[in-house]
Amino acid sequence: MALLARKAPALLPASTSSAVKHMIYEDSHFAMQNSLAKMIKEKINPNVAQWEKSGRYPAHYVFKMLGQLGVFAVNKPVEFGGTGRDFSMSIAVAEQIGAVDCGSIPMSVMVQTDMSTPALAQFGSDFLRNRFLRPSMNGDLVSSIAVSEPHAGSDVSAIRTYARRYGTDLIINGSKMWITNGDQADWACVLVNTSNEKNLHKNKSLICIPLDTPGVHRSTPLDKLGMRSSDTVQLFFEDVRVPSSYIIGEEGRGFSYQMKQFNDERLVTVAVGLLPLQKCINETIEYARERSIFGKTLLDQQYVQFRLAELEAELEATRSLLYRTVLARCQDEDVSMLTAMAKLKIGRLARKVTDQCLQIWGGAGYLNDNGISRAFRDFRIFSIGAGCDEVMMQIIHKTQSKRQQQKSI
Repeated sequence: MALLARKAPALLPASTSSAVKHMIYEDSHFAMQNSLAKMIKEKINPNVAQWEKSGRYPAHYVFKMLGQLGVFAVNKPVEFGGTGRDFSMSIAVAEQIGAVDCGSIPMSVMVQTDMSTPALAQFGSDFLRNRFLRPSMNGDLVSSIAVSEPHAGSDVSAIRTYARRYGTDLIINGSKMWITNGDQADWACVLVNTSNEKNLHKNKSLICIPLDTPGVHRSTPLDKLGMRSSDTVQLFFEDVRVPSSYIIGEEGRGFSYQMKQFNDERLVTVAVGLLPLQKCINETIEYARERSIFGKTLLDQQYVQFRLAELEAELEATRSLLYRTVLARCQDEDVSMLTAMAKLKIGRLARKVTDQCLQIWGGAGYLNDNGISRAFRDFRIFSIGAGCDEVMMQIIHKTQSKRQQQKSI
């Protein structure tokens, strides 16, 4: 159904963001969220503490459940098993997956829904979509996205991993860093250099690489500050040979494809952060209501009231910005600057909410078995992953400057 044709509810909710949400979401969006919420409550959250403690969760088991629910099929082509819905359904899923009691599993799931598969779904050949996309949507395969390298994080143009032609095949050498799902993944969407073209934005291609291919090596899982049950590794490619038909779309277009994937990744990152940050605020209010100090509860202290009020206001503003951006994206508008703004805001806000809420909890918040402590560790990555804060500000500034130049002409 065309987005513009959707009817707003007769009585809009009180908050601006909720009003916009009801313009974006239909009954099917809420139905998906309700089904996902039930699965998270019954099948995932009871196991999170143990998975976090062990430093690993069973991705294939969880992905198969999510695949059966249709989580990986949203916003994917109908002819390959998808639902054919627009990007708003991805955001609905991302919002609800934030109900998981850690950041690790939502991040891992979002890799498969909106990081490793969008370019494949849109530009991949029928062969590739049957080989990699269809089983990934079903939850039979776990995927990863491999772009960053030890010396090239936010500067994607600086990657060195190279694929040379060998008949009808490609021989790939190099390494990739910070690979979420990397220890359990069956395949990876990998950005590599495929030519000596001097324009660094035109010499790269995205390639599907099965991770059981000879020459692929994985490091032991990296020991991280947060996101502990999500396996993160370094990948090494040593004369890895794959058919050139494993290139997604046109050779040399990988950089532009990846930039589109980054935009979607950044928006789902914002969506994933909404519920857990709201939970931090809500639980801190409840704790402050029960905790007494100097004859009054913490919640009676004006500085605590003001701090929590400011956090609530900023979270509402971020939620509204997300919904505005998603509405524009679904209408095929260029949302690069809005996306960068939303990603910058969620990263900064995640740090602010978790830090200030932990401070209110005091010593109790410093214990590892406290959800505030886990959120403090997990969501620090929001200012780093999918493009760090500084890159988001560069994007905003460049877009501002470009628009100003166009106005002055």
